[in-house]
Formats: sequence, structure tokens, C-alpha cells
Amino acid sequence: MTNTAEIQLDLNEKSIKSAVKDILNTIEREREREIISRRFGLYDRRETLEQIGELLGITRERVRQLEKAILTKLKSASESDLPHIADVERAFIKNLHELGRVAKISDMSQRLADKSDDKTKAHIAFLATLAPNIAVVDENDFYHHSLGIAEHHNDKQIKEHIEDIVTKVKEHKEPLTASELHSKTAHEHPDHVKALASASKKLATLNNKWGLVKWPTVNPKNIRDKIYVILSDNTKPMHFSDIANSIKESDFKRRNVTTQAIHNELIKDKRFVLIGRGIYALKEWGYKQGTVADVISEVLKKESGPLHRDEIVKRVLKSRQVKETTILLNLQGKTQFKRVAKATYELADDTA
Repeated sequence: MTNTAEIQLDLNEKSIKSAVKDILNTIEREREREIISRRFGLYDRRETLEQIGELLGITRERVRQLEKAILTKLKSASESDLPHIADVERAFIKNLHELGRVAKISDMSQRLADKSDDKTKAHIAFLATLAPNIAVVDENDFYHHSLGIAEHHNDKQIKEHIEDIVTKVKEHKEPLTASELHSKTAHEHPDHVKALASASKKLATLNNKWGLVKWPTVNPKNIRDKIYVILSDNTKPMHFSDIANSIKESDFKRRNVTTQAIHNELIKDKRFVLIGRGIYALKEWGYKQGTVADVISEVLKKESGPLHRDEIVKRVLKSRQVKETTILLNLQGKTQFKRVAKATYELADDTA
């Protein structure tokens, strides 16, 4: 049997496996060890009650009863009868304090074992289930499989805290930093708020901001959404090649996109407005679709009368990044504009 001193507070992949093995060895009956191993996925994929029942020739309900009874017996065992749990628990609590009192099992696995495969996560989940001072949030459609420090909150309270944070994000209607979220809650520190938010499947984060998972600003799922995030973060128009480079240098999960693919998506999506040669802006910034001639027409319509060409150029350049000569050529060469005085133009009668 592994010496408890080998584990202490320094958990790693090897010591985690040893702890799981030694605890399983305290279960006398092979069938019961089999049930626990398969239910947690300790050595292979996690199996359902039905699958285990078929394998062992017993009903689904009987598997459930046995699983519950085995775990109850293990949890009630004294520290001397259940090897390593006291040290494992201290290690979990130490790391949870550093992670904000709550952590996804995948994050805990990565931190302790430097990997986050299914088997390692299963081992950590099994050990956490047996640790009396660790709260375990089971995975479902709303929460990631997570751990918390029971001294501060049980699994039900963790879920309540998470839902409160989700509500705060919904009410704000746009992404928030952990510090901004913290200011809207009663939690002690932004790290605790960040940890709780991480455990929610309703929330996502990007560039240190938290929002609803359906918001493309924090969870871009396609190229167009990624373009939107890049432009929004830049806060000013960009050339499509610069947008492509920014995506390649970003923290997005999939960053390998071609410059041509970016240009194609910019053309298709009405959220993006071409304002110069290859330069795009967000429509929400006040830009409108259209050619330089369209912009000149809009300027003259608002004026409701003639304007000097210098003033026209000045106003067009507020919404288009083009050369002055391009504007002047449109004024002089398009039939919708007519010169009414020296260097002064208005809309032609049929377009006014």
C-alpha cells in the first residue's frame, strides 16, 4: 500500500492514481469494486446503471442501491480505514483557495496532473466525492462538474451563487469583467466570482470578459462572429488583412483562417460596412452601406441645398476612408450631382 506521506499536499498524476487504487482495495467484494470503477469511469469510460446491470446480471435499481451503499460506507470510514483521503482533501482545499474556492474538475485536473483527460478527471471526482469537506457539483446542462470548499458553500449554495451571477450578466446585457461582476455581488473577491462563473455552462469568457454563452462577443462560433469581436475590440475600422492577422494571433479556439475567407465573410454580413479600399467598420458605429456617390447624395440630402466641394469632401471623409480625389471624381462624373456655382454642387433635379 502507498505510504500516505507520499501524497501530503503535493498531489500529482501518480499520487492521485495511487490514492484511488488504495481506496478501491478497501472494498472487499470484487463486484462492488467493479460497480464503483465503472460508474466513475476510473479505468475505462463511465458507464450507466443499465450497462453495469446488464454486465453483472442485476437490475438498474440494484446497481443504484449498491453504488449508494458503497459510497456511504466509504464516506463513513475513519481516516485510518480510508487511506489518503485526509491528505487529498487538504490538497484539494489548498488548490481551491488559490483558484477562487470553486473550480471545474477539468481545471483541477490540469492543475494537479498537468492533464485533463477523462480518466484523470474521473479519479479526482471519485476522491472529491469521498472528501467530507469538499462540495461536488454534478455535471448537467447548466453546470460543469465542479468542486468547492464545503466550509464556504455546499453544492446547492454554489449553484445558487452561479445563478445569481448569470442573472447579473443578463440584466447588464453586455459582457462584464470579473471585477465588474464582483461589484454587483456580495462575494469577497473577484477571483471567487470568476470561479463561480467558470462553473456555469450558461456563461462564456473571452478577453477577460464574461457574458452569456449565446453572445458572439464572448463565444464566437464562426468566422463572422470572430470578425465582429476583433473589430469591436479594436474600436475603429480595419483592413481585412489586419483582421485576418488579428484572428490568427487571438485566443480563439480555431484561428487558422485565410485572408480571402475573411474578406468573403465581410462582404456577406450586413454588420460590416466597407468604408474604404479593403477597410471595414461596424454598422453599429453609425456607418451605412453604400458607395462614395451614395454617401455624397446623403450629405446633400441632409443639407437640402448646394454645398462647396471642400465641405462635401470633409463630410464624406467622416464615414469613408478614401482619397479626396475619389470624392471629387464622383462629384464631377456622376449624373446625380450638378454644379450650380464655382466648386459648388447639389443633387440633380431627378434625384433630389
